[in-house]
Amino acid sequence: MLYLIRLRKILLSNKLYLVLVIFTLSFMIINFIWPYSSHYSKATRQVTAKVINYTIDGNKLNLDLKAKEKLKASYYFTTKKEKSNFINTVDIGDMIKIKGIFSAPSPNKTPNLFNYKKYLEKRKIYYLIKIEEIYLVRKNKNLFYKLKNFTIKRTQNPYLRTFILGDTTLVSNQVIKNYQEIGISHLFAISGMHISLLSSLILKLLKKLKLKDNFCYCFVSVILCFYLLLVGFSPSVLRAVLFFILFSINKIYYFYIKPSQIFIMVLTISLIINPNYIYDIGFLYSFSISLSLILLGNYINQYENYFLKLLLTSIIAFVVSTPITLYNFNQLNFLSIFYNLIYVPLISIIIFPLSLLSFFLSPLESVLNITTKFLEMSSAVFAKISLFKIIYNQAFSIIYILYVIFIIIFLFGLTKNKYYCCLPFLILLIGHSNYPKIDSSDYIVMLDVGQGDSILLHSNNKNILIDTGGHKSYNKKWAQQKNNYSIVENITIPYLKKRGIKKLDYLFLTHGDYDHLGEALNLVKKFKVEKILINEGHINYLERQIINSFNNVDIAYQDSYYQVGDFKIMSLNYDLKEENDSSLILYVEIRKTKLLFTGDASVRSEEKLMTNYELPTIDFLKVGHHGSDTSSSKEFINTINPKYALISVGINNKYNHPKKSVLKILTNSKIYRTDKNGSIEIKLHKNGYIVKPFIQ
Repeated sequence: MLYLIRLRKILLSNKLYLVLVIFTLSFMIINFIWPYSSHYSKATRQVTAKVINYTIDGNKLNLDLKAKEKLKASYYFTTKKEKSNFINTVDIGDMIKIKGIFSAPSPNKTPNLFNYKKYLEKRKIYYLIKIEEIYLVRKNKNLFYKLKNFTIKRTQNPYLRTFILGDTTLVSNQVIKNYQEIGISHLFAISGMHISLLSSLILKLLKKLKLKDNFCYCFVSVILCFYLLLVGFSPSVLRAVLFFILFSINKIYYFYIKPSQIFIMVLTISLIINPNYIYDIGFLYSFSISLSLILLGNYINQYENYFLKLLLTSIIAFVVSTPITLYNFNQLNFLSIFYNLIYVPLISIIIFPLSLLSFFLSPLESVLNITTKFLEMSSAVFAKISLFKIIYNQAFSIIYILYVIFIIIFLFGLTKNKYYCCLPFLILLIGHSNYPKIDSSDYIVMLDVGQGDSILLHSNNKNILIDTGGHKSYNKKWAQQKNNYSIVENITIPYLKKRGIKKLDYLFLTHGDYDHLGEALNLVKKFKVEKILINEGHINYLERQIINSFNNVDIAYQDSYYQVGDFKIMSLNYDLKEENDSSLILYVEIRKTKLLFTGDASVRSEEKLMTNYELPTIDFLKVGHHGSDTSSSKEFINTINPKYALISVGINNKYNHPKKSVLKILTNSKIYRTDKNGSIEIKLHKNGYIVKPFIQ
C-alpha cells in the first residue's frame, strides 16, 4: 500500500501537470519541425496494401490503404457487374495489389478555403492513387477485421452506421448540411456523450449482476478500448475512452485526482499518440468544450432543473466553440443553443440507445427509422430559418486570440456571478460581424471552378457574381453518385463567407451552358441572391428551370446599364440565335479601370461588337470560351489590346483549352489561367489595381 500512497502524492502534485504540459509542447514542436519523408514517389506504379476502409458512391470507389504508409486511392467501375464483384470479394483487412498513377494531392487554389493537401499531410497521407488495375492478394484472417466487416454489413441503415461506427457516409450530404446549419452536427460524431451513455449502460447491467466495482470498471475499459479500435481512433472517442479509463483508475485506487488533472493527462496521452490531432476540428471542439464543462461543473450542478442545466451547458458549449466555428465555417447560428435543448435529449435518450438495441434486434429498426425521419424533417425546417444566422469574415489571427481571452473572462465571470464579464465577448462578436460594412475595399475575383466560369465583383458592400460554374454527370443510373461534388457548396459559398459577404445583389448568367449556370439553382437555395439576369434570346431548359424556381429573373438586354457600388456595367450582347454567340457580354468600368467579360462569346459575337461599338483599350479581358479557338480573333484582340487576359479553365481538360493559337494571339497581354494560377484577385484602388494570383 505504501507505493500507492507515494503514487497518490505524485499524482496530486501540481508540478507533475506542469511538467506534462511542458513535455507535450516540446514533443509537438519536435514532431512539427522534424520532416517526414514519404516512402513513395510519383514514379511509383504499384503497391500491395491492406484495405483499412472503403466507400462506394455510384461508380466511384474510394479506398483507404495501409502499406509502408497510409495512402488514398480511387477507381471508377466501368460496369455494374465489376462493382458487384468488388463488393462481394473485397473486405476491410484484405490485402490487395493495385497498379496506377501516384500523384501528390493538389494544393489549395482558392485562398482561405479547405486545404485538402494539408488535411491529408496532417494524417500522414502524401500520395493519392488513380487506380488502373486492382487485384485481391489474400483475404484477412484477423478476428478483429472479421468483426468489423460484420458490423459494417450489419449497419446498412444510415443511422445505425452513424451511431455504431461514427460513419456518416450513408447519410445524404443535404441532411448533413442541415445538421451543420442548425449547429447539431456534433451529436452525430461518436463523442463523450455517446461513450458516457454506452459505459453507463454496461456498468448498470454489470452491477445488476452484483459484480464487484473493480471488475465492472476494468471490463468496461476493455470493451471501450476494443470499441476505440473498431471506430478507428477518432480523436473525440479517444478522449472519452481515456477519460473513462483514468477516471476508473482514480475511483478504484482512491487517488483523489481532480477532473482537470485527469483532463491534462488525457490531453498529453492523446497528443503523444498523434500530435497532428491538434489540427483536427473534432479534437478542438471535444477538448475545449470538455475542459470548460469540467471547470464549470459546480456552477452548472448548483441548479436542479434538468433543462436549466442543459441550457447552461448548451450556452457554455456554444460560447467556447465560437472561435473554432468562426475560423473554420465563418457562420454562427445563435438558435443552435435552443436547437440543442431539443436534439440532445432526443438523441441521447431515444435515438442513440435505440440504435444500440436495433443493432442486436433488427425489428426495432422500423422504430429507429420513424424517429430519424422526424430528425431529418425537423432539421430541414429549422435549417431554412436564416434570421439568426450571421456570417463573419475571415479575420486576422489576433481577433481569434481575443475571442479566446474574452471567453476565459466570460467563463470566469459566470463562476463569480459577474455577468457583465460577457460584455467584451459580445462587443467583439458584434464588431466582427459588422466589419464588412465599414470595409471600403473594391475587388474582383475570378474563382477557380475548373472548366467553367465564376467571377465575383465587390464594391461598397455590393456584390455581383457572373456565372456559377457547374459539372454535369452523364453516368447511368447504377453509376450515379449520391454525393456529387458541388462547386457552390465547396468553393463559392465558403469563399463568400470568408469575405464576409452576406448576399449577392446580382447574379449574371451569361448563357445557358451547364459550365456557366449549372450551379445557379443550388446557389439561390443556399445563399441570398436578390436578382438574376440572363442573356436575351432563346431560353433553354436550364434557364427555364431557373425562371420557374426564382421569382426575380430579368433579361439583360443590349445596352442595359447597371450601377453596382462603383462598378458601371453595360450589357453589349446580341441575340444571335445560338447559345454561345448570344453570351452576355459585360463591359465594366470602375474609376479608370476597364474590363470586358465575354462568357463564351464567339468570333461572330466579337465582329458584332467591333461593328457597333468603339471599343476602348481594355485593362482586363475575360477571354471568351475558356481560350477556345472559336473566340478571341486576332482582329478583336488587336482592337481592345488587353493588358491582362484572364482564362478560366480546368486542369488537363478534355477540350485542350486554352488553344495554342489563342495564346499566341494574346502574346502582348499578361496571361493568368485558373488551371495554373488558381483563383485570381484584382484589388482595385483609386490609382489603379494590383493583380494577385493565388498561385504565382
